[in-house]
Amino acid sequence: MRTAVSANPLQLDVRSHRKCLIICFFLTMGTFQYGLDYALVGGFLSMPGFLKVYGYYSPTLGKWNIDPTVQQLISSLMTIGTFVSSLLVGPLSSKFGRRHGLWFAAGLNAISTAIMLGTTSVAALYVARLILGVSVGWFFTFSQLYVQEAAPAHLRGVVFGFYQVMLSVGSIVGASVDFGTHNILSRRSYQIPLAMFFVAPTIQTIMIIFFPESPRWLMVQGEDEKAEKALRRLRNDNIDEHEFQAELNEIRGSTRDQLEQNKKWLFLEMWRGTNLRRTCLCIAVVCFHAANGSSWVNIYTTYFLTIAGVDNAFAMSVMITCIGLAGCLFSLAFTRYVDRRAVIIIGCSACALCQLFMAVVWTVHPGSKVAGKCVVAFISLFTFFYVAYSPTAWLVGGEIPSNQLRPFTYGVATALNFVGNWLGTFTAPYFINPAKLGWSAKYGYIWFGTNSLLVLFTIFFIPETRDRTLEEMHEMFENKVPTHKFKSYVCTGVEDYAAQGVAKADVLVERTPFQREKEDMEHVEVRDNEPRGQSK
Repeated sequence: MRTAVSANPLQLDVRSHRKCLIICFFLTMGTFQYGLDYALVGGFLSMPGFLKVYGYYSPTLGKWNIDPTVQQLISSLMTIGTFVSSLLVGPLSSKFGRRHGLWFAAGLNAISTAIMLGTTSVAALYVARLILGVSVGWFFTFSQLYVQEAAPAHLRGVVFGFYQVMLSVGSIVGASVDFGTHNILSRRSYQIPLAMFFVAPTIQTIMIIFFPESPRWLMVQGEDEKAEKALRRLRNDNIDEHEFQAELNEIRGSTRDQLEQNKKWLFLEMWRGTNLRRTCLCIAVVCFHAANGSSWVNIYTTYFLTIAGVDNAFAMSVMITCIGLAGCLFSLAFTRYVDRRAVIIIGCSACALCQLFMAVVWTVHPGSKVAGKCVVAFISLFTFFYVAYSPTAWLVGGEIPSNQLRPFTYGVATALNFVGNWLGTFTAPYFINPAKLGWSAKYGYIWFGTNSLLVLFTIFFIPETRDRTLEEMHEMFENKVPTHKFKSYVCTGVEDYAAQGVAKADVLVERTPFQREKEDMEHVEVRDNEPRGQSK
């Protein structure tokens, strides 16, 4: 029998939670869509088959081209869709849950993909891109909300690694399929890659049928019995009853406290009292992705590959994406053992240095082949470190809000991050284009500064959350624990809830053998009363 219970009462290994890891793996498949779209659309803009339908032939250039307004709208409408859908995550998730949100996303994905496959109208393409943006935004946020609330505290970092792996794999698959079809001169050149949008959502939609809803969402809805059943389905069948009841009672007790505190309109509650600190931290750490310069690096990689004299720019760009995937896999190996703050500080510091070195090299040897090669090398290193720490930033952003306010806070943070990425993409040409400021890689000076600010912000404001349950996080924020005391703080309230769960498990475990003994005795009595020796 368990004599002492920690705030995280579960077995701190991997094998005991294989079922939950498999479920989380399939739930993160939706993020494959984001990486896939990012790679596919970039390739479409150079495909003759696509440009013949949505572009025009330029006698001056002697080839097919596309109007800049059309090009911008294809990208911007997708961003608008992700922004709007992220803002809607709060109210939709609160009413329908995480699984239904992913089903909604799959339905919109099918509609938008079907339109893009069948239409030759630019207006219809715009509508489809907007709908696809809504779909991708929901895939992105609902899947992260689910794995935040389903995974054991010590494995949340691992399952968020799944999310980044899916995103990177989506980018690699999209770029590879584009490369295989870009020489086709008919509409098939872009229709075949577009069909890839059906694959991941179809698999995920079918698998979700067999998976439970988030137990924390069910507890917020007051569905205690369903929450218990959902949590049992997420945990292995042979879980110790003391562990299970301790975790369940932590969730039940903490959620009850949260519901007592937040009784008004939740979009307002997230800005009040202790929730204000949590909201600001969540938005800040999620927006790290927009503030580190990854947007301009991704867009202009091919430009610097050309300057470096790389013959096959496509193959090299795919290789850089693979380097990012290697960074993600590398982070999976240590995410359970290294503090979240350390991962973010090291990642942002490395990204800052990469941006600085790119700028310095271009300042010393502007426009040279040597400078191009150096910039490409630092882009590769930047991609490795960015993708290695990126899941941790998303993870911390989702760990900070309360169970009740998480979809609202996380949705707003994700929406603002999409806006930040769009601003980075939209303004980059002004700094880099020779007809404007013409900074080229010297643009990295600005992003060195922003990454340095991210390091300082993390040191002074981001609390340590590794191995903490979501209920512990709530208690520490409610008690206004200073940033640097999070790691050592003892959550006595959550431990009390866990102890009550253990006491309940003691009763259940003691009762079960008695019930079985009684059933065995009744079975014997029935057999003794049966007529014996009857002939047929």
